[in-house]
Amino acid sequence: MNKRPRRNRKNSAIRAMVEETKLGAENLIYPIFIEDGKSVKSEIKSLPNNFRWSLDTLLPEMENCINLGINSFVLFPAVKEALKDKNASYSYANDNFYLKAIHRIKTEFPQIALMSDVAMDPYSSDGHDGLVKNGLILNDETLPILGQMSLAQAQAGIDILGPSDMMDGRVGFLRELLDQNNYKEVSIMSYTAKYASAFYGPFRDALDSAPKNGDKKTYQMNPANKKEAYIEAQLDIEEGADMIMVKPATCYLDIIHMLKEKFDIPITAYNVSGECAMIYAACEKGWLDYDSSMSEMLLSIRRAGADGILTYFAKDFALLLNK
Repeated sequence: MNKRPRRNRKNSAIRAMVEETKLGAENLIYPIFIEDGKSVKSEIKSLPNNFRWSLDTLLPEMENCINLGINSFVLFPAVKEALKDKNASYSYANDNFYLKAIHRIKTEFPQIALMSDVAMDPYSSDGHDGLVKNGLILNDETLPILGQMSLAQAQAGIDILGPSDMMDGRVGFLRELLDQNNYKEVSIMSYTAKYASAFYGPFRDALDSAPKNGDKKTYQMNPANKKEAYIEAQLDIEEGADMIMVKPATCYLDIIHMLKEKFDIPITAYNVSGECAMIYAACEKGWLDYDSSMSEMLLSIRRAGADGILTYFAKDFALLLNK
């Protein structure tokens, strides 16, 4: 036998030398939930080891993560029901705690990459990502609201806007608005192929942001569709996206791989709450080993082609790397 592949596996040094896929803390983006208040650190029941934080408790936690090598974060607001309305007007209000948190975080940690969430659902009394009228989610009427939200976040100091709403044309609308207002350096990481997935449950628990009526299938993508992701990516890139995202990740590795093969633009993937919750639950039962199953899941997303991975495992994986 002239070819014996096992020779390249015979010890750990050789295995490391020929390893094709590298995954480090620099590839991870840590999603964090924040709420108004003080001394808050409230665990999310359906997403163990993840919390809602108030700003005072969050800042030391972020410093711990930075010391572990995590330098990219995405911030999600948990908004009180009394502050929500049909037009998501609190999203750009002067007293918005989320905007104040962005400013404070970037003041404390100017070196990090801080990404926002741009969609109506955290602030909407209807719980939808777009404006609802007569039971319909209106596309074009939603864009100016997303624009006001984005300008407020840019003014607060955000590095990367994350439009997660899946409205048609929003990337181009936001890019033009940002440029007109001298925010040319603010990046857009578009949720390009965001599927109408069953794996978002714990996230919606964390933010109390589930739709009050209906579902999100008229704007999020059909899980059966692959070519449609290519169309969405092509449009977002033409409209000025700096990075494009696939969400969820592990059930859509083929989509990540396809977009990586076809486009010369950074590809990110969201390892969503339900995907992580499955690992947490199985490990709690003793059915899986946490460190190895978490690592394998993240590695599969990276191997498929993701340059950056949004994952609730970010801190635990960084801790594992630092052992």
